Amino acid sequence: MNEYHKINTIYKRDMTNRGKIIEGEYSCPEFEYLKDNKWIATEKVDGTNIRVMWNGENVIFGGKTDSASIPVFLLYKLQELFEGNKKKLFKEKFGTEGNVCLYGEGYGNKIQKAGKDYVSDGTDFVLFDVKIANLWLQREDVEDIANFFGIKAVPIVGEFTLDEAVEKVKQGFNSQWGNFIAEGLVLKPKTELLDRRAYRIITKIKHKDFYN
Repeated sequence: MNEYHKINTIYKRDMTNRGKIIEGEYSCPEFEYLKDNKWIATEKVDGTNIRVMWNGENVIFGGKTDSASIPVFLLYKLQELFEGNKKKLFKEKFGTEGNVCLYGEGYGNKIQKAGKDYVSDGTDFVLFDVKIANLWLQREDVEDIANFFGIKAVPIVGEFTLDEAVEKVKQGFNSQWGNFIAEGLVLKPKTELLDRRAYRIITKIKHKDFYN
């Protein structure tokens, strides 16, 4: 239910050479067409994909897929953030209609190799997208929901063309969580767009893509 869509890397990968990116060869024609436009860039967090779903009565937690498991220590953190007294906030914000999904990243110690760089002795959750029924909310609405629940939203790093974003990630920049290199950027057009198959136009680029 409400599994998050795949995000294509900006460039194609050479699958005969350990999946290395092929700089300059865009993975989607829409990326090449829009490459000189300004895109909103948020920091890509190195964690595990988490869904927090509201069905009108209950809060349901899920991983990237319906079959994915959530580490127990992260589940405790999600329960702390969204259950108990916090559960009433869902009804206050969204009513009883349901079909609401908060998409975020669970991160911290014991989650990925870089986890302890984000949180040395615990875990947390950061919100990056919200979908209500078939509608993806705009950035300001995502921030409003994050503030309402007292949680973080992924930080905006800046507005870049795709070439500028690639250069920034290639050089490396410090994460807004501390003195370490950020995993990369997730980029959306300043105005949400869909391709001809009605898929979102959204892309990513990772620092390690250039140095594997």
